[in-house]
Amino acid sequence: MEKSNIQKMGGLAAEKHIQYILTVEKRKDDFVSVVMEHLRMSGAYWGLTTLDLLEKLDTVDVDEVVSWVMKCQHESGGFGGNIGHDPHILYTLSAVQVLALFDKLNVLDIDKVTNYVAGLQNEDGSFSGDIWGEVDTRFSYIAICCLSILHRLNKINVEKAVSYIVSCKNLDGGFGCTPGGESHAGQIFCCVAALSLTGSLHHIDKDLLGWWLCERQVKSGGLNGRPEKLPDVCYSWWVLSSLIMIDRVHWINKEKLVKYILDCQDMENGGISDRPDDAVDVYHTYFGVAGLSLLEYPGLKAIDPAYALPVDVVNRIFFGR
Repeated sequence: MEKSNIQKMGGLAAEKHIQYILTVEKRKDDFVSVVMEHLRMSGAYWGLTTLDLLEKLDTVDVDEVVSWVMKCQHESGGFGGNIGHDPHILYTLSAVQVLALFDKLNVLDIDKVTNYVAGLQNEDGSFSGDIWGEVDTRFSYIAICCLSILHRLNKINVEKAVSYIVSCKNLDGGFGCTPGGESHAGQIFCCVAALSLTGSLHHIDKDLLGWWLCERQVKSGGLNGRPEKLPDVCYSWWVLSSLIMIDRVHWINKEKLVKYILDCQDMENGGISDRPDDAVDVYHTYFGVAGLSLLEYPGLKAIDPAYALPVDVVNRIFFGR
């Protein structure tokens, strides 16, 4: 994409977004904070990864964050969304990703975390989210991503995990949350990324799926998650990363998507919303910035489409550099 064209658009209000994220973390008793209390671990991952993509992770007190993360770990080895909350595979991945950002994976008892995640695999290869047993292809991705970061993929039955994901593939080329479930861009990301991380992308009909995904772009340039739905900034991540992994990202109009994401910024107070003029939140701020990173927007660090972590963090995990 021509950088000159991008720069002609109203740019990314990077400094405002940095300030927004840092203030959200400090609030403890307003409405947003109370509503997010049970998923603060994921909120920390969204906010901190955004700061890293903007090259501002050094504005955060590492020891404070690491100490809080470790207080969310349970005897089982899994992590809760906050101190005193039940463990779940979702928050376990967020905790591992946060520690990876700071190069602090060494504080973990890796066997303990691995046993928790591996213990959630079911006989058919699927994964439950926690002891209550809900099954979803999101959890398959989370387990595979988490164990891959910890170099412990050999502790699960990868072959069965892959065949379960493939059993959730639909006639339109997409994937659902369980076999027969409707194709949805978020689930497609989970399945494509899990197949990518296990070297199993040959199970995907890339042209068929690529067509379904590029059809998600609407007139405004934004992307939706299913046919006939409104566009939403978060799909700038779910759809785009999937298109990159199957090598079909050239099928969408990147410039229009960049413009859509930038139009969703709060230029005064920082943050990015789902659609222009809606209220901002950390979730959409992260996925907006991550989407721009995938689009090679100037001034942002590159993000890995499968691990959803900056490329330099992934390189450090796997190549020690």
